[in-house]
Amino acid sequence: MKEYGASKQETYIKFQKAVTNAWKDIDKEFFCPTEGPMFVLERVLNFARVIETLYKEEDGYTNAKDKLQNMINLMLTESVKI
Repeated sequence: MKEYGASKQETYIKFQKAVTNAWKDIDKEFFCPTEGPMFVLERVLNFARVIETLYKEEDGYTNAKDKLQNMINLMLTESVKI
């Protein structure tokens, strides 16, 4: 940000566009697979999902005590009604 003289809002918008474009690339590769094996594409998709969950609104890894801990507790301890 400081290097290019951009504001926080401009930087946030730029990162959001990059994330959106990355999801488009992942979707394209997943639904129209090329020569790569499917298990590799599945790993990339799952990794992207985890990263998006951790960093969607804030740094969930550094601040794991709050948001991340609550998400893990909800997934592992709370029952899901089907």
